[in-house]
Amino acid sequence: MTHVGPADRYPSATGRRRSSRWVIVLLGVLVVALGIGIAYVGYREFGVKEIEGKQVSFEVVDDSTLTIKMGVTRQDPSRPAVCIVRARSRQGDETGRREVYVAPSDSGTVQFDVPIRTSRPPVIGEVYGCSFDVPAYLEVN
Repeated sequence: MTHVGPADRYPSATGRRRSSRWVIVLLGVLVVALGIGIAYVGYREFGVKEIEGKQVSFEVVDDSTLTIKMGVTRQDPSRPAVCIVRARSRQGDETGRREVYVAPSDSGTVQFDVPIRTSRPPVIGEVYGCSFDVPAYLEVN
């Protein structure tokens, strides 16, 4: 009969230490990756934007027209831009949309009124978004 000692019956503590080190390293890498991801999303959402359009106010003119007063802020106001504005019905459906050419200017922020024709009575107007990618049919030569 072969003698089996206590060390042969139980797993060694060295093997457990190695695997727990890997778990700690893996958790550290995951925490760092999560932190980088959160920082990236925060910068995209709350960082300085090249161009941003905002609704200042709106006025329902009649059952088929809404006028939105909007402001556009650009880091480089010498670049032309385009913004999309829209009107929505009481149900939340988009009832009118318009692309607006924003000409180059000396001021970083410009404001103007934009009338929007609608297919149903509008209740709200909003700036959907702005971009420096101006379509050729909107460009002024």
